[in-house]
Amino acid sequence: MSKLIAVLLLVAGVIHLLPLAGVLGGERLNALYGLTLDEPNLQILMRHRAVLFGLLGALLAAAAFVPGLRSLALLGGLISVISFLLLAWSAPLYNEALRRVVVADWVALACLLPALALHLRAP
Repeated sequence: MSKLIAVLLLVAGVIHLLPLAGVLGGERLNALYGLTLDEPNLQILMRHRAVLFGLLGALLAAAAFVPGLRSLALLGGLISVISFLLLAWSAPLYNEALRRVVVADWVALACLLPALALHLRAP
């Protein structure tokens, strides 16, 4: 059971680590989200967002190997994924790049929910 939780957390962790590439700058952010982010202040905010996703992804990946981190990682991952999916659902007109993010978050949710159930049942 613990190995399955670890695999599920690793998948969710990798999904959350992918946006970390946005820290490299505007061109990478443009490719990730299909947007033109030419405004320097918006780039700073989005690059910072990339760092935060990197931290959450690292926590999820670490929790795969350190069971003591699992409750915190699951809480953070679920808040992140559910909040984004609700925001996307509330504004259903988004581009193809953002649609890929929505799909990735559905995959992450499909990993995090069973991981949570297994974690709660673990001794």
